[in-house]
Amino acid sequence: MLPYLLNKIGYSILVMLGVVTAVFFLFTVLPGDPARMMLDQREDSEQLAAIKHKYGFDLPLSTQYLYYLNDLSPISVHRAEENHYTRQSLKNSAYQSLVNTGTTQVVLKWPYLRQSFRSQGKTVSSIIGETLPNTIVLALASIVIAMLLGVVLGVMAALLKDSWADRAITVIGTLGMSVPSFFSAILMAWIFGYLLAEYTGLNMTGSLYEVDDMGEGIHLQLRNLILPAITLGIRPLGVIIQLTRGSLLEEMSQDYIRTARAKGLKESTIVRKHALKNALNPVITAASGWFASMLAGAVFVEYIFGWNGLGKQIVEALNQLDLPVVMGAVLVIGFTFVLINILVDILYAWLDPRVRV
Repeated sequence: MLPYLLNKIGYSILVMLGVVTAVFFLFTVLPGDPARMMLDQREDSEQLAAIKHKYGFDLPLSTQYLYYLNDLSPISVHRAEENHYTRQSLKNSAYQSLVNTGTTQVVLKWPYLRQSFRSQGKTVSSIIGETLPNTIVLALASIVIAMLLGVVLGVMAALLKDSWADRAITVIGTLGMSVPSFFSAILMAWIFGYLLAEYTGLNMTGSLYEVDDMGEGIHLQLRNLILPAITLGIRPLGVIIQLTRGSLLEEMSQDYIRTARAKGLKESTIVRKHALKNALNPVITAASGWFASMLAGAVFVEYIFGWNGLGKQIVEALNQLDLPVVMGAVLVIGFTFVLINILVDILYAWLDPRVRV
């Protein structure tokens, strides 16, 4: 098990290195000077030079890339002669010195995602830390809704194969997979948050925590979670319906099911205790993958519903040309994908030793 685990971790590190490299060069080679973007039309030559020196834009591209890797690495190397820009990761991170020769210091620290261009003095980590929990809550609620409804509808479709109910559920699943998130978000907000707001009591926009009208405090508003969670869960719902139906039909045709029927077990017992348990393996795999993709796919849903999450933060950062925030958010999403894939692989290897081979 240990060699298998080390192999997966090594592969994941290479994947993250590729993601970091792609993100850095993608945003670095964008047309336009980042320093001029930050100053708009108000810059002069001295201001421009100061901004470039502060954020390291005056360094060679290869040097900027190495410093970026050094900032993101949990174990980083720092020299005494480094300038203010290259020592920001130590200034803004809690660190533990591992080796200190006087001129060179090796430290253990949290990855440093740098500072926001627009929110002066605020680190990207703190900005993401304020919005990421809201996105995680939204993604969890969405996948729970999709799993509960998807498994129930998928089982119904399998047990009622070739009936009108089966065809109706299949159509619902197909539509759910094909409808874009931004379209379903607009439709849900318009119907249930505007046209039927008097009956549903739901708002078109709102976040998990809101300040009351009197400004007396921040209050939890769970009702604002309903529409974005359902909207974000529509696409995985369609996938889970199809997977549950197909997997259950396959299990119901196996020899052990015929043996259980020959023993006189009730059909409901056979489905619940035997077939469904084995049929849920691919469903759980799909759900784990969808949970990771929801962090990225929530961008349009959060923006349309005004949900204060990571997706909405990415859109606002793009509008403001706040590149460090966008880069940091993309890296967090990429790391989440890699981490979930590792956990799923470990779970599979633990359940089925053949996977390790």
